[in-house]
Amino acid sequence: MHKIIDGKAHSRGIRQEIAQGVQQFKQQYGKEIGLAVVLVGDDGASQVYVRNKIKGCEEVGIKSFAYYLPADASQAQVEELVSELAVNDAVHGILVQLPLPEGLDAQRILSLIPVSKDVDGFCESNIGSLCLNRPCLVACTPNGVMKMLEREGIEIKGKNAVVVGRSNIVGKPMAMLLLNADATVTVCHSKTQNLKEICSKADILVAAIGRAKFITADMVKEGAVVIDVGMNRDENGKLCGDVDYENVREKCSYITPVPGGVGPMTITMLLYNTLEAAKRSV
Repeated sequence: MHKIIDGKAHSRGIRQEIAQGVQQFKQQYGKEIGLAVVLVGDDGASQVYVRNKIKGCEEVGIKSFAYYLPADASQAQVEELVSELAVNDAVHGILVQLPLPEGLDAQRILSLIPVSKDVDGFCESNIGSLCLNRPCLVACTPNGVMKMLEREGIEIKGKNAVVVGRSNIVGKPMAMLLLNADATVTVCHSKTQNLKEICSKADILVAAIGRAKFITADMVKEGAVVIDVGMNRDENGKLCGDVDYENVREKCSYITPVPGGVGPMTITMLLYNTLEAAKRSV
């Protein structure tokens, strides 16, 4: 019998803990915690993400600073704004919403965010610290997955974990986190041979490739823990993940649904990272 991992419930619980931490910080240091969000252009999905991040800040007591730049903003304009936020003591975390409009050098802009304010966990120093298993700000989505596994009491040590996808935002940090938790980790991608065979040996299978219902039942080991990071639309335009949920779930011990699984945890971990960044700043 499979158990559905309820990301919304875990997210609510963690947000309550964050709200308490924010309150304690205010009482102890007499100042607010601030998160700055920079949105360039008018991408619809990005606007929704930014609104949800601001709403999340309100919920836990973090002060949000939202900066909206037009799609034709120059590289110099964006860099100037991020550089100003980098030295602003009221801002403990900086998030530049990706993707940026064509023509802007995202890597150069992100490199201006100090490692101490990199609440997305994307900068080279934080990634390096993660690889060395040192304290750092960790990319929100994979960190959210780890929190869910931990709160469900799922054993990671000694397990075979397979991560399908090697992006810098999810796949690679996910693999590092599992490795740091003493799993034996295999990373698969579009060039992997015998993908079905490798996946079918996984005790913990994380799908993060952005292809609707790609992971089918014959790729899943009986009793596996299946984590679906995907967010896609199926042939009927309905929201779905990278896992063929209806057919896979009967083989699992645990599975995350889409929506309502990993998704709610991502913004929650952004708030978590902002609180962590504030604590480290004093």
